[in-house]
Amino acid sequence: MSRISDTRIRTREAAARLVASGRLPHELTVDLIYAEIRQGSRTTINDELKLWKDEQTRIDALSAALPPAVANAMLSVWALAVEQGEQVFAQRGEELETEAAVATTRVASLETANAELQAEVRTLRAQLDDQQARLAVVVTELAQAGAGRDAALRQAEAAIAERDAVRAQSERALHDAQSAHARELEVLRTSRTEHEAALRAEVNQATSRLEAVQKHVMLQTEEARDAQRRAEAALSEIRRRNEQLVVDVQRISADAAEHRRLAERHERQLGSVMEEARDLQLKRDALARQVALLQGQLKARNQSSLVRRTRRSRKDA
Repeated sequence: MSRISDTRIRTREAAARLVASGRLPHELTVDLIYAEIRQGSRTTINDELKLWKDEQTRIDALSAALPPAVANAMLSVWALAVEQGEQVFAQRGEELETEAAVATTRVASLETANAELQAEVRTLRAQLDDQQARLAVVVTELAQAGAGRDAALRQAEAAIAERDAVRAQSERALHDAQSAHARELEVLRTSRTEHEAALRAEVNQATSRLEAVQKHVMLQTEEARDAQRRAEAALSEIRRRNEQLVVDVQRISADAAEHRRLAERHERQLGSVMEEARDLQLKRDALARQVALLQGQLKARNQSSLVRRTRRSRKDA
């Protein structure tokens, strides 16, 4: 239910309560109703209160003209009719408000769609202008291509004529070349026959030389075999000598090892002797220092005794 219809209904309910509490209909004011319901605008309350007062005036006039029972029945029917009318009015108001909201939403969506369609129309117009410009360019290119095609056809016809001339010239040149080639071939055949005869003679000479070389090679091979046998005998002798040298080297190595052991022992003995010599030298130096010290002490004693003697002799004199 909308806010306005609720305000009107509550205005009527508040007026009925105030009348039931003892107030007269003409004493009701907008401030009294607003103090009861505390909602809506005063203009809406004033309009609905005027309607209610008019209805109450008509009801009072009708009640005065009719018997009480009929008047009460009519009032009951009127109250039900008013209540039903208010419900229908409220329901219809809600439906109208819903339809208005749907229509508003529809208008907004239509406006959005219209804006999109206008944008699409502008895009299509731009594309159409672009296509027209491209079409103009293509038409120009087609005209240029037609002119180029005509020029190409003329060039092709000229090329065909030139090709026919070149073909005829080539056929003549080919015929001349074939004739010259036949003559050269005959000359080559003659020269090849002569060359083959010369080659046969050279082959016969080479065969004779090869036989002589084969004989010489066989002799050299036999000599090489003899030399190989001599070399094998010499190699055997060298191997025997090598084995003897290996034995000698092993013996000499053993002697050298023994000499090294003796040298190491002598070196150790020499080291101990040198160590003893150093000890003896140190002892000698110590003894020399002691002897020098004793000599110094002896000289000092001799000098002191000489001094005492001199003093004593002076005293005696």
